[in-house]
Amino acid sequence: MLSIIIPAHDEAPVIGATLDAVAVATRALGARVDVIVVDDASTDATAAIARARGARVVQVDVRHIAAARNAGAAAARGDRMLFVDADTLVNRQAIEAAMQALDAGAVGGGTAVRFMRPLPLYIRLLESASIVLFRMFGVTPGCFIFCTRAAFEAAGGFDERLFVAEDVAFGRALATQGRVAILRAAVTTSARKMHTYSMGEKVRFTLRFLASPKRVSRTRDALHFWYGPRRHAPAGQPPETKPDA
Repeated sequence: MLSIIIPAHDEAPVIGATLDAVAVATRALGARVDVIVVDDASTDATAAIARARGARVVQVDVRHIAAARNAGAAAARGDRMLFVDADTLVNRQAIEAAMQALDAGAVGGGTAVRFMRPLPLYIRLLESASIVLFRMFGVTPGCFIFCTRAAFEAAGGFDERLFVAEDVAFGRALATQGRVAILRAAVTTSARKMHTYSMGEKVRFTLRFLASPKRVSRTRDALHFWYGPRRHAPAGQPPETKPDA
């Protein structure tokens, strides 16, 4: 069985589309799919939307992505696990490639990630470069990480000392247990942080993180991008709905 674990905080505008994409992508697996939404202190209809689409909902109140993922893993029934972000659209090709990688002996892995359009040119260039670099260095982007339960437990799960970059740390821990596969199949994730934060906010955060990555990654207060009030599409702007312009 494959358990799909989706951590979510105030994701009512996007969680329905994410779960619909999961349902279509895993249709061939039938009853061998266990979908869990970890509702982390949401103040909106995230949990109700998830239940209406047949997902199991695990309630936590930690506002901590690593802890939410670990809570979902603790509730999972499958011997294989896939962690998907609440604003990410998976597809059949990525699911099948992940299962084939595990069948071939990988302990886990990640996949290429593309942002929903429209996007400015510099973000498209950054996207292409990150796909190449992640493959070269075995980086597992948090929006799509898969693994066996045995490897997850042996790696110690997600490091709850970290409030960000816990996905990269988990990928490195997985690599100590065996082969990590970075798939060529791509999933599509939201670019809302690109649209809803100003250039000044992004530059200030980047400089602060580069100045002290260890300290910044271990405190929620310095990570407004991830732990501030959720920002979705600005008023009057249509929501992102597709991977290509």
